[in-house]
Amino acid sequence: MNEFISSYIKEINQLYQTGLTTEHSFRPALQRLLHDYTGCTVINEQSHIDCGAPDLTLLSKQLPIAYIEAKDLEDGDLDGRKKNKEQFDRYKASLDTIIFTDYLDFHLYEHGEWQQSVRLAEIQGNKIRLSDADRFVLLMEHIKNARPQRITSASKLAQLMAGKARLLRDIIEQALIQDGDTPTELRGYMQAFQQVLIHDITPKTFADIYAQTIAYGMFAARLHDDTPDDFSRSEAANLIPKTNPFLRKIFQQIAGFDLDERIAWIVDDLVSAFAATDMEKIMQGFGKSTQQTDPMLHFYEDFLFQYDPAAKKQCGVYYTPQPVVEFIVRAVDDILRTDFQLPMGLADTSKVEIEQEIEQDLKHRKEKKQVHRVQVLDPATGTGTFLAETVRQIKRDLGGQMGAWPSYVPEHLLPRLHGFELMMAPYTIAHLKLDMEIGISAQQRLKVFLTNSLEEASKEAGTLFGNYLAQEANEASHIKQSAPVMIVMGNPPYSVSSNNKGEWISKLLDDYKKNLNERNIQPLSDDYIKFIRLAQHYVERNGEGIVAYISNNSFIDGLIHRQMRSELMRVFDKIYILDLHGNTRKKETAPDGSKDENVFDIMQGVSINIFVKLPKKQ
Repeated sequence: MNEFISSYIKEINQLYQTGLTTEHSFRPALQRLLHDYTGCTVINEQSHIDCGAPDLTLLSKQLPIAYIEAKDLEDGDLDGRKKNKEQFDRYKASLDTIIFTDYLDFHLYEHGEWQQSVRLAEIQGNKIRLSDADRFVLLMEHIKNARPQRITSASKLAQLMAGKARLLRDIIEQALIQDGDTPTELRGYMQAFQQVLIHDITPKTFADIYAQTIAYGMFAARLHDDTPDDFSRSEAANLIPKTNPFLRKIFQQIAGFDLDERIAWIVDDLVSAFAATDMEKIMQGFGKSTQQTDPMLHFYEDFLFQYDPAAKKQCGVYYTPQPVVEFIVRAVDDILRTDFQLPMGLADTSKVEIEQEIEQDLKHRKEKKQVHRVQVLDPATGTGTFLAETVRQIKRDLGGQMGAWPSYVPEHLLPRLHGFELMMAPYTIAHLKLDMEIGISAQQRLKVFLTNSLEEASKEAGTLFGNYLAQEANEASHIKQSAPVMIVMGNPPYSVSSNNKGEWISKLLDDYKKNLNERNIQPLSDDYIKFIRLAQHYVERNGEGIVAYISNNSFIDGLIHRQMRSELMRVFDKIYILDLHGNTRKKETAPDGSKDENVFDIMQGVSINIFVKLPKKQ
């Protein structure tokens, strides 16, 4: 007799002969037997899942592959036809692989269908005796090779992704510390980020960026996979949409055989998790449990909460309420129609002639070019909420002309939508969201770039990975330097202790600091003020346009903001401010005396600000 089975029979015999047992008494013995045979982690009474709480869960690579529901010895209803019917039917409908057992008899069901029953032992008199060890061993081999339980819940997938991404982050950080100055692939990646994008990057920051990139890159690939059974690293590299060439190039490196072995195993664990994910059900379930009408953003915040709750506050990641987004986009559309005489609003396809500097054969020359007049930029794109709503508004503006959408997208939509984002995970989600919202298989890239809006792009590279980043930064640089951006909209970050201290934006900000003679003007360096100044720069350069932000509202009446207000009044012809209040420090109340609530879960009050610079009169 096999020693594992022998020990199990002996242990439950001793317990049975006391006459004091319940169904719970034998569970530790069964837990050990299952672990010994399958090598899986066996969890006793795991946290509640959607369909209930099976007694034991078998995990392989942290993914559940089978469940066990144990009843008392000689329960008499392992077929679930009588007292156990409701519970067993619920489990069979929800769990891919489950065994119902009374510790002696084992009934296996897969995808709701009975597969086999094995009687391991019998009660003879007052003793338990072995009955069929051979068939039990075969059953255990079958369970050991079971496919992971399908992941059908968005919250479960977010939790799983976050756990693996967190582990990956910690491994990468430790690897970078251990490597020191040794030139490794990981260190080369980090140095590329330092040269091109985030100049004060640390091993911890880079590890966080890289882990989230892999997790959400896998998500993007799996979302475009019709045959998940063979999902792999190499397939993921091919499945990343062509609209995001930067992410495709990163994954072509991750897919290689020379991926750092210290992280390869956890990347492969992520692959296994996504292979077990039913994306169709995940997408159907998005947003059902919440009033949030932007399910992709809701999913990201679920992920971020599980991954690193503090990061949400540090990175300024907050929902922009959908009604706010819709209002701002509608307002821009309306102003284009009324003040700019563009009857199609955001859908307008008219062009203007501009003069651009062209570099050719190491020489510079100026060339006139026809470009779209209505060009939109979200300089703090995040997960693409404002750009996605802009696409929806354009669809509404087109009305009955949607038959032309497949040709409109490459000719008149993609050339006009621009976005800048500094964080990898939101950048990836923005691409995903826009890809889904546009709804056709676009072959040209989306103009959402990984870059720091408040810095001029660097052209340094040094490594192959650095070249990818530099190319991304350089393409963003063309927009920063010469694109005739007419509309700047979004929800810029608020951070009074700004890390964005570059010379270029600081010089622009000087216009808001002239002749103030105040002791402390440091709050004027808040990121949100820098983003307002940035938007003013684009619109001034273009000669006409609209700035439409929801932002911190301290600039409305702050003493040190008076020069900023003067500048805005000098540049813009119309200024609309909808003060949403919500500053907890001011202890304001609503007009009816009730609590003054913020549209965000923050203490700082906010306002919707729309600044309009009209076209020059003929």
